[in-house]
Amino acid sequence: MNARDAILGRVRAALRDVPAGESAADIAVDKPAPVAATPEHLALFAERVADYRATVVRCTEAELPAEIATACAGTERIVVPADLPDALRPANAVPDAATPVADLDAVDGVVTTATLGIAETGTIVLDHGPGQGRRAVTLIPDLHVCVVRADQVVPDVPAAVARLDPRRPQTWISGPSATSDIELDRVEGVHGPRRLVVLVVS
Repeated sequence: MNARDAILGRVRAALRDVPAGESAADIAVDKPAPVAATPEHLALFAERVADYRATVVRCTEAELPAEIATACAGTERIVVPADLPDALRPANAVPDAATPVADLDAVDGVVTTATLGIAETGTIVLDHGPGQGRRAVTLIPDLHVCVVRADQVVPDVPAAVARLDPRRPQTWISGPSATSDIELDRVEGVHGPRRLVVLVVS
């Protein structure tokens, strides 16, 4: 018996008493109640995001359009999800309409919203719902400007997982794209945006 057969044998033995018609959807899973972010969580989130060499700006809803314009200053073309609210679109916004990857490589940046932010790790999570665009839009341009609202910040990873829908695609972002070679020379922008600007709105 090889290792594969041994593992499958143990799986079959563990499932022997499961009713034949039962599916994963039939099993109730208790989710913990959502935990509201405190001012301390927001401060920790901003600190941890900045630790990744991202730019963090805390602002109010009224200040948000101006902060987006500042983050996009010096760019020629910024792609935005087609359903991004008008108030969040910079003057040089180009709505995404299934833009080919080669064309995305030619734009300067992208502006999106987020699903949530994780204070403990400084991670932003996108599930590519309204205002977040498709995955390629957030991974190819050199600049990603991401709007995270205070009520989207959770304390830690378990709280994030409790809020997320596992059936949706997810992109977890911890700072700008970066990698290091064998001599630990850091290179940014190899497999994602080289610059990340996070606007924390409260």
